[in-house]
Amino acid sequence: MKKLILSAAIILGGLSVQAAAPVITASVLPVNIQDEYTEVTADAIPAAVKSTVEKSFPNTKLEKAYKNQKNEYKLEISNGDKKYTIFTDASGNIIKK
Repeated sequence: MKKLILSAAIILGGLSVQAAAPVITASVLPVNIQDEYTEVTADAIPAAVKSTVEKSFPNTKLEKAYKNQKNEYKLEISNGDKKYTIFTDASGNIIKK
């Protein structure tokens, strides 16, 4: 009789261990995918970049300009109440980011 009770306790104990929900932990690592841009004046923008903006985006106004270490430009332009951000290289080629 003791063996029967002992084996029933072992089986029930084993089932309760299997029914427990596993603990899953996830770690999130911060990733910086954007290059560091520093604000520059409109005078510091090359003529090729200005020409590209004028031809590609007529009737827009340059709000702010930024430059990174790779000589790429981030330009914030506006047309009325709409605002756009475009990226170009120093030669005026538009970069998709």
